[in-house]
Amino acid sequence: MEERVTYVECPRDAWQGLARTIPTEEKAAFLRRLLDAGFDHLDLASFVSPKWVPQMADSEEVLKLLPPPDGRDYLAIVANERGMERALAAENLTSVGYPFSISETFQQKNTRRSIEDSWPLVERMLELSLGGGLELVVYVSMGFGNPYGDLWSPDQVVDFVGRLRGLGVRRIAIADTYGVAGPERIHEVLAAVAAAHGAAGLGAHLHSRPDPGEVRAKVDAVLDAGVRWLEGALGGIGGCPFAGDDLVGNLPSEIVLPHLRERGLVAGIASSSIEQLAEAAVLLRTRFA
Repeated sequence: MEERVTYVECPRDAWQGLARTIPTEEKAAFLRRLLDAGFDHLDLASFVSPKWVPQMADSEEVLKLLPPPDGRDYLAIVANERGMERALAAENLTSVGYPFSISETFQQKNTRRSIEDSWPLVERMLELSLGGGLELVVYVSMGFGNPYGDLWSPDQVVDFVGRLRGLGVRRIAIADTYGVAGPERIHEVLAAVAAAHGAAGLGAHLHSRPDPGEVRAKVDAVLDAGVRWLEGALGGIGGCPFAGDDLVGNLPSEIVLPHLRERGLVAGIASSSIEQLAEAAVLLRTRFA
């Protein structure tokens, strides 16, 4: 019997850095195509200040144009309680994602809070999400190292995840925000976390150059650590401004998904649609870059 894997397609991540705004209806139309193809976990919106991410200012309107989730997961990123309030008032949303960096420098840059000050916020956001019928997903950013010289080790990641688990956070993804972790480090970190806390509810959000061999090796590192939740974006769009390499982006879904099938894993996405959707994703980027 084939094993199921959770695959999160991340159009929000792919779109948020584009210079020109994609019309609301075009965003919704592309998201509906993803749903029709079988993508059932979408990172599709964010509720942060339009000053910082103008591309996502219409997140509420986009969500209104989508069909009800009906068992699918529609996730939006939030960075504070104000973002959580918007998420709780939005239609069709099922999950919220909070980026929580294990790097003190990046946590300050990204959220204007220290790690110490962020723990009470995570508790509050967990309380609000549960009360509002949403699930909180925590993304442990800089989870495979950082470019700032901040202290980092696999044991530190294990402890960080353990504290989140202790609060009651069920879904945690380790993110290679810096975009430079190779397969060995990816496997080392994920295997250590899985051994300490179990692989259930544990995911990986990685970045890579678009080389198919590199992408597959990173995917294999995740799978061989026992993790069955991966994330990517069609065309490899979006991703990592910290890597110092313009070719580093999200894992290209059109490479990852066929490889998952080769490994005997089922993601539920129609193979006949993947290449066309990748072309459509690249076209959107080209038009609105």
